[in-house]
Amino acid sequence: MRLALAQINPIVGDLDGNRALILDRLEEAKRHNADLAVFPELAVTGYPPEDLLLRPGFIRAAEKSLDEIARSARGIVALVGTPHFDRDLYNTCAVCAGGEVKALVRKRFLPNYGVFDEYRYFAPGDELFLFEHGRTLIGVTVCEDMWQPGPPATDLALAGAELIVNVSASPFHVGREVEREEMFRTRARDNAVYVAFCNTVGGQDELIFDGHSHVIDDEGVVLARAAGFEEALLVVDVDPSAVVARRLTDARRRALARDRGELAEVSVIHVGSPKQPANGTKASPEIVPFEPELEQMRRALELGLANYVRKNGFSEVVVGVSGGIDSALVAALAAEALGPEHVHCVSMPSRYSSEGTQSDARRLAENLGCPFIELPIGAIHDAFEEQLAQVFEGREQDLTEENVQARIRGVLLMALSNKFGWLLVATGNKSELSVGYATLYGDMAGGFALLKDVFKTDVFRLARYLNEHAGRELIPQSIIDRAPSAELRADQLDEDSLPPYPALDRVLEAYIEDDRSGEELAADGFDRDVVERAVGMIDRAEYKRRQAPPGVRLRPKAFGRDRRTPITNRWRD
Repeated sequence: MRLALAQINPIVGDLDGNRALILDRLEEAKRHNADLAVFPELAVTGYPPEDLLLRPGFIRAAEKSLDEIARSARGIVALVGTPHFDRDLYNTCAVCAGGEVKALVRKRFLPNYGVFDEYRYFAPGDELFLFEHGRTLIGVTVCEDMWQPGPPATDLALAGAELIVNVSASPFHVGREVEREEMFRTRARDNAVYVAFCNTVGGQDELIFDGHSHVIDDEGVVLARAAGFEEALLVVDVDPSAVVARRLTDARRRALARDRGELAEVSVIHVGSPKQPANGTKASPEIVPFEPELEQMRRALELGLANYVRKNGFSEVVVGVSGGIDSALVAALAAEALGPEHVHCVSMPSRYSSEGTQSDARRLAENLGCPFIELPIGAIHDAFEEQLAQVFEGREQDLTEENVQARIRGVLLMALSNKFGWLLVATGNKSELSVGYATLYGDMAGGFALLKDVFKTDVFRLARYLNEHAGRELIPQSIIDRAPSAELRADQLDEDSLPPYPALDRVLEAYIEDDRSGEELAADGFDRDVVERAVGMIDRAEYKRRQAPPGVRLRPKAFGRDRRTPITNRWRD
């Protein structure tokens, strides 16, 4: 049997565009003489469609689009993720053959944790289907259904499935691709089945889908793996009938069948017969290796930005470059993702900006090949101070005056965004957002916060890596070497207000991502002063984070969809 796994990048709500993409890949699969073409979860609508699923007109349009796709499924079987309404709404995989929808396999396990909220939209299914293709029995599952160690995968295998296909929209975080594939290898071994996993790819708001679709044999050996972070059609020849020999000698299956008792009724639907490849040769799929952590982070950030910009109708972005490392990394990633001519670097020096940071901002733009604009804010800052002098009389200068400068810059950047249609990309990182070391309506202004889930220590690692990856100095070394500073007052350094970033980031990761309490961290040997300062700042800054732009999710628990802490909240760890 020849499989073609279509790892595509749909756009949520673009039913016409998604259908065209599916039909194009379906025709490509036919040219490869594939028996089975597999598309991701909710490929018809894009994932996740969220509250679009609450609109009856959207559901009707999706079902109409599926009918058009099914009409093209002739001489090939197509498995396509789609919503379906039948007295309630289901997340389904449509099995299309002979120009029609033969069956709709309903997702049984609906994730409702982390970034997922599927019980808000869908009812769970409970039917079991086997699809007979020639002499091969195929089971179909939808995403979370294979994350569970038991049914439906075990029921399908016990009923005779030799190949289980999983259509999925599995979001990325660092390390997820390895965890996920190891889980599928375990499912394949435990159930003595071949497993074909087809994942979506691309950026959708804060989520990144990394692809890495794969096919695994019944002994857990990876036969093929698609590249990450890009579209692909993975064509693989398999012989699932080979699992029969193993099953005949595997006493565990008989024991499991006895313990399970009578299985639920399984409907068997004939969908086609295998055909010989046109040229009589076998497919030679790649096993594309997983990439190192920093390369995956780079590709995820660039994919997330490029898709957010283009899917929302922008073509160019603007970045405020201060001569600091955060804005330098954002500009460098944006230049790679969009092309340097589409990234406008804007320097806005104040009376506190050093000659070093001003010259580094210019040199950064030159190194990247980006357009550069300089808009000094000294006169505007003077005007603000003059206007506020009377009402502030008798009060010492404090954060207020510092924040005025950040907000002047935010106003100028938003003016450029409005006038020229450039998307403003904010430059704050996860460490700063965690502790509130960011100015609302100032450096937090923007339509997308690229580094929202990147700790400061990782900002430095990525900056060095980008230079190594490019084989030349994209980000000036002086920016990487300079101690971080907001330059909003004389001789200011970040460490005047914050613990050192290496110590701070260790606490932030444990407190935010692992949900460790302040007391637990102190007991585990973390610096008690750093813990107390960090925890207090994190809890006080929730109102700021709620107003931050969306940004790429890189870690298992990002701010936003993953972490939902009340703003009005008196609990303290």
